[in-house]
Amino acid sequence: MYLIKIYVTYKQSILDPKGEAVNDALHRLGYNNVEQVELGKYFEIKLCADDRPVETEVDEMCDQLLANVNMETYRYEITEMEAL
Repeated sequence: MYLIKIYVTYKQSILDPKGEAVNDALHRLGYNNVEQVELGKYFEIKLCADDRPVETEVDEMCDQLLANVNMETYRYEITEMEAL
């Protein structure tokens, strides 16, 4: 079994309105040293191994559902878990 941690964020060329709103709010609270805030999505998936490579399955999940590949990019970490 594998634990997959997936991080999805906007591409550099895409405006992040929620990140801008949080950045502005932090400035209003006096945190003027904050340069930029980027919001994203985080997923944890436990995946049982089969005959397909884990990376292939994760890429397919991200491309088909978890990330909007036109606007977002993703990265992931794969950790092998001990069987229970």
